[in-house]
Amino acid sequence: MSVSVIGAGAFGTALAVTLAQNGPVRLWARDVGEMDVERENARRLPGVPFPEGLSVSANLETALSAQTVLMAVPMQALGAFVAAHDLSGKTVVACCKGIDLNSGAGPSAILGAARHVAVLTGPSFAADIARGLPTALTLACADEGVGRALQAQLSTPTLRLYRSTDVIGAELGGALKNVIAIGCGAVMGAGLGDSARAALMTRGFSEMQRLAAAFGAQAETLMGLSGLGDLTLTCTSDQSRNYRLGLALGAGTDFDTGLTVEGASTARALRNVMADRDLDLPLCRTVADLVDGNIDMKAAIGTLLARPLKEE
Repeated sequence: MSVSVIGAGAFGTALAVTLAQNGPVRLWARDVGEMDVERENARRLPGVPFPEGLSVSANLETALSAQTVLMAVPMQALGAFVAAHDLSGKTVVACCKGIDLNSGAGPSAILGAARHVAVLTGPSFAADIARGLPTALTLACADEGVGRALQAQLSTPTLRLYRSTDVIGAELGGALKNVIAIGCGAVMGAGLGDSARAALMTRGFSEMQRLAAAFGAQAETLMGLSGLGDLTLTCTSDQSRNYRLGLALGAGTDFDTGLTVEGASTARALRNVMADRDLDLPLCRTVADLVDGNIDMKAAIGTLLARPLKEE
């Protein structure tokens, strides 16, 4: 089956590079630039040559004609993309993580017009995937038969996919861990230490579980790659943009505003979700306030430490 990757950011490029081991892959970008000539995405993923089976195109109609379409556009751009293009009859795999600011929906709901929708998520950095380092991800699809076919199609010798039918749980794990990663980065940037980071990760994971349960997700999904696995990676490595944003917030230093940081938008979107579902997620709320500049790091720490003592 033919495969296209929509979006030539670092992650989309990395997926296209590794999937080209299985057969021809088309990578779509608004501006191909010199990628097709240099056979490298020097801007987003430098030092990774394109394999022979990878072609680059700015022709969206051709890219969308593939039997399997991987959507690797930023989460906050996904809604507008879907509204402008007909995905009915397609098998579409969401490769973005987050909650849409306008609708409060996850990627699977936004892609609902497609014939089959799956979510690819879990602990991974683009550079590791592109370099062929062993990586394991969750592939979630409500239709088990379609999930099995996609698992076989998209797994490679170095990219191992584990199948799930819990789409909501998988995508919520991928979205919320970015919020907690910003908080962990802020803790480390402020010099509060590894013990404080471990505490925030643990309590943040509890908030992830509570929110996922409110949406009917399965508890075991959050214990897997798309939840705990992704949380562990993103909260402990400065390869993560979310973690790096937190570092900057905690240290009071500048951060490149041109970089897409999905956790910042997701934290803002969670405000409405918490209100609608009557959920108490103090860490997520504090991260949202910190990102928006409503509080500084000192106030954030004080707010969390002043909460009433309770049973774990």
